[in-house]
Amino acid sequence: MTRVPRTLTILAAAAGLLGTALPASAARAPFLNSLTTVGTVASTVPSNGDINPYGVSVVQRSSGHLHRGWVLVSNFNAASNLQGTGRTITQVSPAGKASLFATIDPAHLPGRCPGGVGLTTALSVLSSGWVIVGSLPTTDGTATTAKAGCLLVLDSHGRVRETVTGKGINGPWDMAASEKGNTADLFVTNVLNGTVAAGGAVVNRGTVVRIRLRLARDRLPVASRPVVIGSGFAEHTDPAALVVGPTGLALGRHGKLYVADTASNRISAIPNASTRTRTAFTGTNVTSGGHLNSPLGLALAPGGDVLSVNAGDGQIVETTPAGAQVATMTLDSTGTPPGAGTLFGLAVTADRLGVYFVDDGTNTLNILH
Repeated sequence: MTRVPRTLTILAAAAGLLGTALPASAARAPFLNSLTTVGTVASTVPSNGDINPYGVSVVQRSSGHLHRGWVLVSNFNAASNLQGTGRTITQVSPAGKASLFATIDPAHLPGRCPGGVGLTTALSVLSSGWVIVGSLPTTDGTATTAKAGCLLVLDSHGRVRETVTGKGINGPWDMAASEKGNTADLFVTNVLNGTVAAGGAVVNRGTVVRIRLRLARDRLPVASRPVVIGSGFAEHTDPAALVVGPTGLALGRHGKLYVADTASNRISAIPNASTRTRTAFTGTNVTSGGHLNSPLGLALAPGGDVLSVNAGDGQIVETTPAGAQVATMTLDSTGTPPGAGTLFGLAVTADRLGVYFVDDGTNTLNILH
């Protein structure tokens, strides 16, 4: 375990000096203020050598091979280190025991998945035991061979049971999920709308879609037609990152969906994400610039603040729903520039006392607590 440096700005303290009363939400200390130590939980590299961990999702309920409180991690690269070729999901216990949850064979899928399998940050585990993961595949690790991919639906034993593909699913890059009764809403970012054809130029065609799954006991989930609830996000191909576009998603209070608008270096919000029937375009601006440095993964802190990790400098940033960046902390300071390109998915721990995050530089699942 290592103690990490941090930079904190607490709004309540500033208000006290000015003699100004603030709402209770602003007076609450930042979640990151209670976290001081970074530690490695386990390697995420399975026996086939897949690397580049991307997606992170905490299991909420034990079912089949899934264990409550354990963490699923999706791998984007095969052992060859070619992007968009990873096929495995690793499961890690809080104590650091790692095991293979799933190996997905692109030649034996139960439905269409254009281009094959390359698992992304789009990873969610439902309380019913269904695991959904996004695929943005390539054949040679470059954006020129990237295909639309799909969402893969796995059961609690790690077997792919169906695929979700078609209009609206085009390079699924990240995901958030919410459940209510016998339905679950999947919110998915898509980053391949016109990016490959643009050859590295920025195009404003990234989307966020909502897919409603109807869940029934002993039956496969039934997916609705995707509804576009966000559109016009900046995106472009990139030799190092394959593609840069809208990434992290986190569902906040009152149906507000936060989006990491990576290419525009901001976090936006889409209101009424679970009920809206038309696009909110790029949403309303929550925060931009400041300590943000190409935000990628998002998670919701216990008090409702938004946690984001930077692609550019290895830092995690905490932002209030009102848009104030109240705390930052360094998670990775290795490399040149320090921490660049190492962070992606993150999730709050099951006990809500820490944050899990993946480190692409070391191929590990880490914890900040």
